[in-house]
Amino acid sequence: MGVAKLTDQNTIVPESKYAQVERERRYLLQDLPEGLVRADAHKQITDNYITGTRLRIRKVREPRTNKWVVKFTQKFSPDPEDLSRTIITNVYLNAHEAEMLSVFEANEIRKNRYPFEFEGRKFCVDMFLGDLFGLVLAEVSFETDEELDSFPKPAFALADVTNNPLFTGGRLAELTFEDVREEIRKNGLVGKSSA
Repeated sequence: MGVAKLTDQNTIVPESKYAQVERERRYLLQDLPEGLVRADAHKQITDNYITGTRLRIRKVREPRTNKWVVKFTQKFSPDPEDLSRTIITNVYLNAHEAEMLSVFEANEIRKNRYPFEFEGRKFCVDMFLGDLFGLVLAEVSFETDEELDSFPKPAFALADVTNNPLFTGGRLAELTFEDVREEIRKNGLVGKSSA
């Protein structure tokens, strides 16, 4: 008697007691906001998205110390129409575990992440590298649904792209900056002179 094949119909995925709700808004920027420059303190992030799954391997490097944190992450939106609320579970890996999972180094995104404070709120500003060089996004997190739902687009942002699937990591991993620019133009996200 053989082992049964796993399918969506016969596999149960219980809720994880380690999963957390992440509430955030994502914004498209023209460049780093005023007050930030490329040489400012930042973290270097490499995300590898595992094709066809909700999984990624994130490596975060602190350039000043050359220390790394590696996370194996599952992230998904329970409501595909609302990407502002996701369920995220992280498992932190040691060097050996990270090496064993390095077979998944495909669908890579590299970016520099800058901390940025604006009107009392802490943002993460991501300047993308590699094929996505030229793309700059900002994210801001919230503790409650009320905060998330009532937050206005900050003055330094071109557009709120929170619920646009194009700007999710898994989708961006498949694109170049020119692809993103073309989608921005086609969807009229920003004025022609800004894109």
